[in-house]
Amino acid sequence: MARVHVIANQKGGVGKTTVTVNLAAVVADTLGGSTDAPPVLGVSTDPQASMLEWANRVGDALPFDFEQCHDNPALLSKLRDIDRYAHIFVDTPGSLEDESILRTVLAQADDVIVPLEPEPMSFSPAARSIQRLVVPLGVPWRVLLNNWDPRDGEADLTQTREYAAARGWPCFNTVVRHYKLHTRASAEGVTVVQYAKNRVALEARQDFFKLALEVLGGQGGTARHAAVSANGDPANDATVGVYGVNAGEHAREA
Repeated sequence: MARVHVIANQKGGVGKTTVTVNLAAVVADTLGGSTDAPPVLGVSTDPQASMLEWANRVGDALPFDFEQCHDNPALLSKLRDIDRYAHIFVDTPGSLEDESILRTVLAQADDVIVPLEPEPMSFSPAARSIQRLVVPLGVPWRVLLNNWDPRDGEADLTQTREYAAARGWPCFNTVVRHYKLHTRASAEGVTVVQYAKNRVALEARQDFFKLALEVLGGQGGTARHAAVSANGDPANDATVGVYGVNAGEHAREA
């Protein structure tokens, strides 16, 4: 039986599709398998079909199988019954209008990943999604701090951690940093495991490999999440190195 990981936040533009595609790619790459029988399925339930366009551009090099399922509620309601795959990663709509789709797929979730950008305008929409849709499920979940640019300093990141800590939200240790490589990947038809071999690409890949290890090794928000003190600082050694590299070393990309 596949393990179903749902990436959800009703606010659009927080990086759900990028997280879904790259997590699926990294897990498929980590677990091995062949292009004829990959261990991972990527599913899009977003009517905008951004993930479908991305998958089509990658073509045969896509390291996981893919299905566009926004108009197939029968399949969405049976994701847990699919036994061909070890893991299924599901991209969801970033709109309140598609709540029925989101509820259907969340009912199949083994765990939920909630991407959150470190900016105040993202806080309230994430809180609504978590309280209305995620918490009532009773399944493990964690917040993923996503698209943080170290060149902007750590003030916004600290504020976001404080906001999450004040609400008791479990967070991943990994923070996914902002890279133009990620924003260009869809148009260029590549996933994170196919980036060019250079220092910047290595750092960009590193975030998703760290995240994949947490997803594969943890049990969502019920236990193995980042401990955060009241002021937003790491509370124990488990969070050391959460940024991957020193903020000052983050390359200024062309």
